[in-house]
Amino acid sequence: MAKDVKPTRKNLMEIEDRIELSERGHGTLEKKRDGLIMEFMDILDKAQDVRGDLADDYEEAQKKINMARAMEGDVAVRGAAAALQEHPEITTESKNIMGVVVPQIESSRVSKSLDQRGYGIMGTSARIDEAAESYEDLLESIILAAEVETAMKKMLREIETTKRRVNALEFKLLPDLYENQEYIEQKLEEQEREETFRLKKIKEKKEQQEKEEQEAEAAAEAEAEANAKDAGTAEPDMEQSTAGGVPGGD
Repeated sequence: MAKDVKPTRKNLMEIEDRIELSERGHGTLEKKRDGLIMEFMDILDKAQDVRGDLADDYEEAQKKINMARAMEGDVAVRGAAAALQEHPEITTESKNIMGVVVPQIESSRVSKSLDQRGYGIMGTSARIDEAAESYEDLLESIILAAEVETAMKKMLREIETTKRRVNALEFKLLPDLYENQEYIEQKLEEQEREETFRLKKIKEKKEQQEKEEQEAEAAAEAEAEANAKDAGTAEPDMEQSTAGGVPGGD
């Protein structure tokens, strides 16, 4: 992947920004994951209690209904059940737990008094009343269990999603970004060294040229001075030769 990235300072800055953003996101997701796990453990404990209560309520309701059938008969039990006028009402709302929307189920008119069940008090026995009361308790446990189980499943899905995101950042995206960053930094360092070496060579070459020019100038000056000196020495010799020749002529 690093070979697909151009080693430029602009790309390096962009990658550094992405690394910073990814590291912040990774930290935030880790905190969210840990918080979700803690909330999930609380809900799991509650779900275990609810499941136990539900099993107990179901067993108790079965005992009561079986007793009512044995003592009063199926006809009397069915007649009492059919006499119900007001049915329970279920309303669903939602609440937010660590960013996860879970249902909040509210129920009303589940538990009823004797006169609200619809059947006549004189025509039934206490066993039917006990069976009705047991099934009302069972229904409330079912509603609570539905709320807790649904919340638990949603929390579990969100935990798995968050864990996948954390792992993707930790084991895929961030290592790739670090690799790209290291690749670009190495290439830029190589380019810097090459540029430094090139500038050093240019400087050395320029200094060599200046040195040669200075030596050439010095040689030219020395030669000029020597020529001037030779010319100065030759002029007196000529004067002496001229002066010596005149007397001989006379």
